[in-house]
Amino acid sequence: MASSNIVTPAVPSSPLHGPELAFVRANEAVVVTMGAVMVGLVVANVFCRYVLNFSVIWAEEVSQYLMVWITFLGAGLALRQGRHVAVEMLQDRLAAQPRRQLRRGVLLALFAFLVTTVVLGFRFAWFARDMATPVLNIPLGIPYLAVPIGALLAAIHLLLIARDYSAGRLETPHSIEPPIDEDAI
Repeated sequence: MASSNIVTPAVPSSPLHGPELAFVRANEAVVVTMGAVMVGLVVANVFCRYVLNFSVIWAEEVSQYLMVWITFLGAGLALRQGRHVAVEMLQDRLAAQPRRQLRRGVLLALFAFLVTTVVLGFRFAWFARDMATPVLNIPLGIPYLAVPIGALLAAIHLLLIARDYSAGRLETPHSIEPPIDEDAI
């Protein structure tokens, strides 16, 4: 038998590889975990309030802060999937090269905004470190850290998708609804 020198590359199970896949999965896991904890707290507090006739006093404040953290930590994931609001009328009317240049300008402006948000967000969280939250009595800087940490994660997501975005290889979802399988109806 003759041996073949043809090497077939391994087909990845996902378009993301290695550290990028781990980064995205970790970001998703944190957001999902926070969401589950928030839902659990709200349900438990409603049960306690209406069935056991007492309220878990700290559950509302923790749920509010979790919602803020989920929003900011999930913003980078939404950016990566093209889920933020975008007005694309101008770019759709441009030829390929000016469209690519416009997309690069958008990337630079967005990256500058995110870096500014990281710097100012950390400064603001540091400023609020000596103030305390009303119920938990933890430093107010902890909830405020959601803004710079979320902006930092969004900046990393932006850098990871920048090449594909500027080349127009990322598809923008037209609907958040899954496609309907007409054969199953």
